[in-house]
Amino acid sequence: MGIHVPSNVPMESTPFKGMEFEANEIAYGFYNEYGRKAGFSIRKEYVNKCKKTGVVTSRRFVCAKERVRGKDKRDQNVKNPRAETRCGCEACLVIVLNRDSKKYVVSEFIAEHNHYLHLPSTVHMMPSQRKVAATHAIEIDLAHESGLGLKQSYELLSKQVGGYDNLGFTKQDHKNYLRTKQERDMEHGAAASLGRYFSRQLKENPSYYFATQLDCEELITNIFWADARMIIDYSHFDDVITFDTTYSINRDARPLGVFLGLNHHRETIVFGGALLYDETIESFVWLFETFLEAMSEKKPVTIFIDQDAAMSAAIKVVMPKTYHALCSWHMWQNAEKHLGHLLKTEPQFNADFLACIYEYDGEDEFLRVWNEMLDKYDIRENKWLIDLFKLKEKWAQAYVKRTFTAGMKTTQLSESFNADLKDCLRTDLNIVEFFTHFETVVNQKRDKELEAEYNSRQKFPRLTLKSSPMLNQVATVYTPKLFDFFQTEVEEVMALSILERNVSQTHSYVVGVFNQNGKYEVMWNPLDETLSCSCKKFESFGILCRHGLKVLDVLDIKLIPNRYIMKRWRRDAKHGSGKNCTTHNIKPDTRLEYVDRYRDLCPKYIQLVNEACETKEGHNILSLAIADLKKNLCDFRNCKANVEEDIIRPSTDFADQEDQLCASITIVPKGIKKREVYRNKKRRTKSWIEKMRKPKEGTSKKQTKKRKVQEEIYAHDIVAQKKTEDISSGNITSFTQLLMSASTSSAAHQGGSSASVALASHLKSTSSVVGSNDKINGAGGLLTQGSVASGGPLTQESITNGWNSMVHNL
Repeated sequence: MGIHVPSNVPMESTPFKGMEFEANEIAYGFYNEYGRKAGFSIRKEYVNKCKKTGVVTSRRFVCAKERVRGKDKRDQNVKNPRAETRCGCEACLVIVLNRDSKKYVVSEFIAEHNHYLHLPSTVHMMPSQRKVAATHAIEIDLAHESGLGLKQSYELLSKQVGGYDNLGFTKQDHKNYLRTKQERDMEHGAAASLGRYFSRQLKENPSYYFATQLDCEELITNIFWADARMIIDYSHFDDVITFDTTYSINRDARPLGVFLGLNHHRETIVFGGALLYDETIESFVWLFETFLEAMSEKKPVTIFIDQDAAMSAAIKVVMPKTYHALCSWHMWQNAEKHLGHLLKTEPQFNADFLACIYEYDGEDEFLRVWNEMLDKYDIRENKWLIDLFKLKEKWAQAYVKRTFTAGMKTTQLSESFNADLKDCLRTDLNIVEFFTHFETVVNQKRDKELEAEYNSRQKFPRLTLKSSPMLNQVATVYTPKLFDFFQTEVEEVMALSILERNVSQTHSYVVGVFNQNGKYEVMWNPLDETLSCSCKKFESFGILCRHGLKVLDVLDIKLIPNRYIMKRWRRDAKHGSGKNCTTHNIKPDTRLEYVDRYRDLCPKYIQLVNEACETKEGHNILSLAIADLKKNLCDFRNCKANVEEDIIRPSTDFADQEDQLCASITIVPKGIKKREVYRNKKRRTKSWIEKMRKPKEGTSKKQTKKRKVQEEIYAHDIVAQKKTEDISSGNITSFTQLLMSASTSSAAHQGGSSASVALASHLKSTSSVVGSNDKINGAGGLLTQGSVASGGPLTQESITNGWNSMVHNL
């Protein structure tokens, strides 16, 4: 390559022999700047320090291409080794401490390089010129927490500084920074990081609730959490909730369950989240019990889930009085699986099936139409439809209308929330990053609620009937969304007519729709001013139906009785602080209280300063005011001490349980139990035997035979271990399995004595696994000694007697 000497570097930026520096860091910075202008990267080589004081006495800075890479022992196994970057360049700068002047003097400087120098347009890529500054690190963290990908985040930062060359680091440095940060956050393990995260949340707001479940190995299996805002929202809108689980949003592919509901603006609100280990009945029972504990044992009126058997069984155990409704959307998805042939060949079946779910309010009418559909398409023997009909109370409109559902019919809230999560989350996030991004999605939902609240105060509803007293009454009471629903009901009143009326102590009316089928019975009691309709609109949705409004119009009642304006749909539905069963206040955001509290102090101190200026003893008053202000500012820094008296963790006195709470945080489990993840559904994880390497060509027969023997021993140990577990469980099912296996093994022989001998051999093999246990050996003898000794058949009586003796002996 020849000798290359930098020629485009100004003299004032070029080091020389005898040059002095105040510190060795300054010398490094000067030489690094010289390398940037010259076109080469530098690095630190050796350093000498005083043994007594630790002061650097000499140091050598070299070109990054100094020396050559040593021989790697792994070279023979590496298929694609990294390219060489060093070529033995001798360019260097050596500084030595002058003990008299306490300055570092350049004792050696070599400017010649034996390689090509970099172009000015590429010097920002050299390792010594790349560094993630503190300001950029903050922006990288914010972008990462906001859900921006690596490419988008790097592009945003480069735009801010005017290009990649002005950024100071490359995309790989950006990636390395995030990876290092993740490793630093998780250096104490996932369980410890999770504990620190929950501890920070508790310090910010003691009303934060979380719970974890450990298994017998002290590993975290299930996690539940809910912040103060979620608890308060549930106290206002706890009547209807939806719950569903989703996958592929975290590294371990754990099912994420989220409790959701509707607020008075019909916007999605989050009541709590859970990361589960599995979807068994036990996990769901623990989750629902923990959720109710966090919400002060207030059970919802209705819960929407999919057709999950384990989830349904858990609801019956934990919330037996809660109405369990099935999601109609999931029903339709299952219908496509079980009745797909009808959907393809019979276009009308789709409309008929959906009509059975949504349209028919009367029970008799629903049963008639359902049977007609079964006969029309000849699907009366379809097993899925038979099982679905047994659950008709959970999905048919004729039955669902009897319970308050807030107008929900599906778990669409959960599906929409899960879609937002998957847009923001990635599977490579660790547990702490997952919670941070989950908070981002929750805050997005809360921002939509604030937007709806702003619009309700900013915009006025548009009345189609401006002279209607009822519309004018509820226009400023209902939220805009609910007012639109109610106004639609009022508009439909014009199409109704009274078909029958019976005026007595209780007025009875039959209301019908003009030129349409369908009749609805409306009852009006003038004594207590109660109204009821057979369509159950108010009982299920919370607003009066068009049939009831028609009767009120006939009775010349122009305003809605207050009892039929449900607070749940009012603009002031969330007025008042959330109260749980222990009557302790729960504050949604303690930081707002801190700001408000100390913002109120400003007028007080302004008044004191004015008084100090007007009086003779102004200096003393001003000194007292400043001292008081310092005291309050000191209290402001200790926010926790100021709010512990007002904010109490739900169902727990935080002051009395503080020691116990701290102890629960400091006791860190062994870890978080990992699930076995199948990244490709078509492939499963290989067993130990399957992972054994296949013999290569030329392998000796001796090694192949040895491996086969090892496989047989391993398989025998697995079978024997399973038999031991069946015997130790002590149930008749395990014994029956043992008897069946014994009978199978003796199928080639005839007679009961052979089965007895086989059963005895099975017990003997089981005892050999757990050791020479006299009880098991004796039990096996008691079970089979009669039949074996006599050579007779293995009868039910001999089995029963032997089994009882074996259990007694064990």
